[in-house]
Amino acid sequence: MKRRELIHLAGIALAGKVLGQPSRALASGTRQRVIIIGAGISGLAAATRLNELGYNVTILESRNRLGGRIWTNDQWPKSPVDLGASWIHGVIGNPITAIAKAAGARTVTTRSDSDVIYGKDGKIITPKQESRIDELSAIINRSIRISQNANRDRSILETVRSAVKWDQLSGEDRSWVDYIINTNIEQEYAGSAADTSTYWFDSDLAFKGQDVLLPDGYQTLTTHLAKGLDILTGTTVTEVAWNLGGVSVTTNHGVIQADRVVITLPLGVLKANKVRFNHGLPAAKQKAIQVLGMGLLNKCFLRFPKVFWAADHDWLQSIGPVPGLWAEWVSYARPLGMPILVGFNAADVAKVVETWSDRKTVDSAMETLRRIYGSGIPDPVDYQITRWAADPFSLGSYSFNALGSQPGMRDDLAQRIDNRVFFAGEATDRKYFGTVHGAYLSGIRVADEISAIA
Repeated sequence: MKRRELIHLAGIALAGKVLGQPSRALASGTRQRVIIIGAGISGLAAATRLNELGYNVTILESRNRLGGRIWTNDQWPKSPVDLGASWIHGVIGNPITAIAKAAGARTVTTRSDSDVIYGKDGKIITPKQESRIDELSAIINRSIRISQNANRDRSILETVRSAVKWDQLSGEDRSWVDYIINTNIEQEYAGSAADTSTYWFDSDLAFKGQDVLLPDGYQTLTTHLAKGLDILTGTTVTEVAWNLGGVSVTTNHGVIQADRVVITLPLGVLKANKVRFNHGLPAAKQKAIQVLGMGLLNKCFLRFPKVFWAADHDWLQSIGPVPGLWAEWVSYARPLGMPILVGFNAADVAKVVETWSDRKTVDSAMETLRRIYGSGIPDPVDYQITRWAADPFSLGSYSFNALGSQPGMRDDLAQRIDNRVFFAGEATDRKYFGTVHGAYLSGIRVADEISAIA
């Protein structure tokens, strides 16, 4: 259903750099200092680029680990799992593919067409039911395309319910519609359909090729990028000040002076005003922060003593009694050879589940699996649960185009201030927001901006 334009970026070097406009290396003997706030992939990308150009770069990271919303957990021996970003989405021409190659990272494809859908009765849907889902999907897709040229923007939910004549639908059809909205839009963009712009929700681009997982975790890539960089972890920034002479960054360990600063804070943190800017932010940037949406996508990893599900399917989808609750699962049985299922919750449902205890979350997930596979399936031997909205250093998963926003607001968010304060991160990338490659490319962009004016 997506209108994403598939493109191939030329000029990607195997070392993981994107070659755009030529960048100027600093003249011999000059060492401008740049502070980068955040050791996510955008900060690592900017630091790597600036280091190569001769800048004195220091990264300040609040967490006691690298990666930001890339987070590989090694608590299960020989089974690292990515609690944040998991896939390289579209391997052809993707700069993250080049980094993975340079890092010697293993990759394995998950097949998006290898899925099975279970209905409320726990059984695989019938051909007749599948035909009805396809019919409703066609109505929904057509209505969205038409509404993207309407006189006013509406939420995805309003657009879809109007098109399908929601008040006249049977209970079963309503379940199908909720399922389509959740799996096609909310699970991908992380925003509630009630808050997501019909005009602009899919205004991003995508790379061609398969989606791949990293068996050793995304940490392989962030560790590779971090080599040789000066990174101070456990360092939380509270204020950024600047004038014609440079910048001052106030942290929990004191004040650091520099020539320029790069802000890679997630949109959720910017929304919460966690960092003070002494001159304030331009009105357009403030509006972008306020209006763009910060979505939520959480995962529950369940590790079992054995595989009891259909291992030939990479994706398991469930239409349950509560719309959107445990609607999508990915199986690690075939691609990674692990008896692990990962359940996803997005948007409004994710916000509710995030408030539950671990026990309640696992019990709820198992209720869905037992409805499908029977009461005799084994309990998980262990679990891992994410709560990204509660994470004080992200306050959400990734950005989406909320109702009232426009793509140009991402350009406003990316706009530098007085050639001293620069902004990067997935939310600043108009073409690839909500992705690792978008975050990475934003870091390269900001490094080239700095080198062009130095």
